[in-house]
Amino acid sequence: MTSAHGPIAIVGAGIGGLTCARTLQQYGLRVTVFEREPSARSRSQGSMLDLHDTGQAALRAAGLVEEFRALARPEGQELRGLDPVTGELVHHELPADATVSAPEIDRGQLRGLLLDSLAPGTVRWGRPAASVSRVGDGTARLHFADGTSEDFALVVGADGAWSRIRPALSEATPAYTGRTMVETSLDDVDTRHPELAHLIGNGSLVAKSAGTMLWAQRNSGGHVRVYTGFEAPHDWHIRAGLDFEDSEAVRAHLLGMLDGWHDGLLGLLRNSDGGFVSRPQHVLPVGHTWTHVPGITLLGDAAHLMPPYGIGANLAMLDGTDLATAIATHDDLDQAARAYENLILPRAAAAARACADMTTSMTSDTVIDVDAARRHLNEKIREAQPAG
Repeated sequence: MTSAHGPIAIVGAGIGGLTCARTLQQYGLRVTVFEREPSARSRSQGSMLDLHDTGQAALRAAGLVEEFRALARPEGQELRGLDPVTGELVHHELPADATVSAPEIDRGQLRGLLLDSLAPGTVRWGRPAASVSRVGDGTARLHFADGTSEDFALVVGADGAWSRIRPALSEATPAYTGRTMVETSLDDVDTRHPELAHLIGNGSLVAKSAGTMLWAQRNSGGHVRVYTGFEAPHDWHIRAGLDFEDSEAVRAHLLGMLDGWHDGLLGLLRNSDGGFVSRPQHVLPVGHTWTHVPGITLLGDAAHLMPPYGIGANLAMLDGTDLATAIATHDDLDQAARAYENLILPRAAAAARACADMTTSMTSDTVIDVDAARRHLNEKIREAQPAG
């Protein structure tokens, strides 16, 4: 292990970038995280995340397993599959035993755990990156939106789907999959909507028909996120004459799409408290790769954007600890980045192929078996790892 490396910059304070920063600091290495958001609480961090073998391995490497277990909700692994017309329970998964467990945790809580584990001042808030360029001596120059720049021995793009760092390595851009999720939410569901709380159970509820899906996911504190998923052109809402500022018009449109569905399921939309947010699904090509460039690399969605099944988040965390460990165990920073890329790119390709298999299951009328899908994913990832 060495601490002689020059300064490292991570662009993006998502869970992948923060896991990398935490692990680097565990090794005694210098790192700064640059984030465009003005503060840690400037926006919601999204829904629950189930921590797979990959995510749990990353937390072990980061020394945060016990802190995670204190916040996790193992009961959140429950999945209830309902017939969309009759409301009948047709599939029921209860939390798995400890050997294959994938406990749920609020993404915001997980991000907070990681932020709290960092040395004060590690994250520089309100510092959006614009691009990165090579200086010529193996270092990289990080350019910010305000026109300033700083030089680093390594710049890590952990800035998500629309990464500002990726163009320095790859011409690939995310492509729309043809599927969109519209998100809304309910608050204090156990008290205000006990019938819906009973319908959902302790974890998630899903109903689907002819490529359309309704998904409800319990978060901590009685908060429930609800998603309506369907195939549509990217500008479907414009064609429908919808303005997402008009929540009632969006609600009416979605209820019309689900005409004939069971009234209890439609209650998830009728009673929602939050507005509606359109979340079109984009992906990078399966097997996305790049020619190595000294001083620059990628992790997480910036490297391997996949459908939002939670897989990408788990891999982003594992990317982070693998990169930090490679840096700490190589005297040469460029060799470390090469070793890291040789490790994570085959794994990401295998996960992307497994995601494609899951997409087929998610969009068909067959019952979703989350445990089976997770086993399939983990098997494909293990097959892609180098021997030893």
